[in-house]
Amino acid sequence: MDLQLQPLATQCAVSGEPFTPGARVASHLVRMGAALEIMRFDVLETHLGGFRPEGFVACRWVQPFKPRRAGENPDRALKLTAENLFVTLADPTTEPTPENTRLLQFLALMLERKKILRPRGPSADGLRLRYEHAKSKAIFEVPAGELTAEFFVAVQEQLSVLVGAPKAAAVPATPPAEASAPAAEPSAPASA
Repeated sequence: MDLQLQPLATQCAVSGEPFTPGARVASHLVRMGAALEIMRFDVLETHLGGFRPEGFVACRWVQPFKPRRAGENPDRALKLTAENLFVTLADPTTEPTPENTRLLQFLALMLERKKILRPRGPSADGLRLRYEHAKSKAIFEVPAGELTAEFFVAVQEQLSVLVGAPKAAAVPATPPAEASAPAAEPSAPASA
């Protein structure tokens, strides 16, 4: 799952106030309009009360603002993959919301299957599952939860905002070849 995003803004989407290094910035991915375009809005945490997106908020996270360094590759930062979305949402500074937690649990499951995350067992209190990131060896804790049908329906709705709705399977217009051939009738036993 790859998604191209706008880079972290340098000013608040609500107030227009420039971000200063270390300022807490809430980033939102919002589905906008009939074209289902995904937009990123970055808002100073102190101005969140004035943020009224005109679309569906797929997910939200808070991070300290770090100005881009000279020579940094901005294209690399724009590509949102399942892996770096997981790392962003699993960051301890990101405030947990039901939407983020659900997406984080799904991404952990998906990345475990891809061998990007390795399960390391439950936390001491048993409320979180621990994962080791294969490349960085960092340990991430994800809230434990039940993977119910309702869970997957909710995740599918969130993902459809980010990557679009799944395409419907094509229904065959003609019957299968076996159905067009006449079936051999079984012979009936002779009656006396």
